[in-house]
Amino acid sequence: MFSVDFMSEGQFAGKAVIVTGGGTGIGQVTAREFARRGADVLVVGRTAERLAETAEGFPRIRPFAADITSPGAAEEIVAAALAEFGRLDVLVNNAGIVEPAALGEIKPGAFDGVVATNLLAPVYLVQAAMPHVSAVVNVTTAIGQRGWPMAGREFYAATKAALESLTRSWAVQLAPRGIRVTAVAPGPVATEIYAREGLTAEEAQAQHETLREMVPLRRLARPEEVAHWIVELASPGADYITGAVIPVDGGAVIA
Repeated sequence: MFSVDFMSEGQFAGKAVIVTGGGTGIGQVTAREFARRGADVLVVGRTAERLAETAEGFPRIRPFAADITSPGAAEEIVAAALAEFGRLDVLVNNAGIVEPAALGEIKPGAFDGVVATNLLAPVYLVQAAMPHVSAVVNVTTAIGQRGWPMAGREFYAATKAALESLTRSWAVQLAPRGIRVTAVAPGPVATEIYAREGLTAEEAQAQHETLREMVPLRRLARPEEVAHWIVELASPGADYITGAVIPVDGGAVIA
């Protein structure tokens, strides 16, 4: 009889994983869940203090502070994982930033950081990790599949939609190498990504209410609900899944 224990604590024993954007939110929870299931995890982010918080209490997690948009960063990150663990099996491209600017107010270069972080960094990381990994999981966004009601944030969605397209192309191109490429597309999630936009408490609350109205389940997701599917797509039980983009969005794309 065929059976899969999706919650096995030893499911990733002997495996090594890179998780970007791992200092907070989805990335932090994802790194910890991989570690709980036996993986060695290199957690990557810009702020060493936040990464240390992610690793606290999880001896399998190794922090690696880096700006993933810097030239050569992808190669350095992969080399660090290989030096720490002697192998690399899974790459999770989770990092993403929002830099709001509305049409009519956009200056040249306004979205260079968004494109570099959300789109180009995953390209270079996949390229560097390709000789080693068997699975890549990209974190995109369900909002990239529908209209975005808040001016200026559609460019975040556009870069993530492009990463979704690359997920499907890479799944075809890398299949002969035994590499699966999938994505998780969250809807609105209760993370710090919204708080970093410089909003007042009242503005942030109003934004959350707007986001809730986009979701049939009428709530924002918890980071744990997204992390669960990232880990599952990287697991042995998903060995026959590639090119799939799993919406974890409370129904946002069908509303």
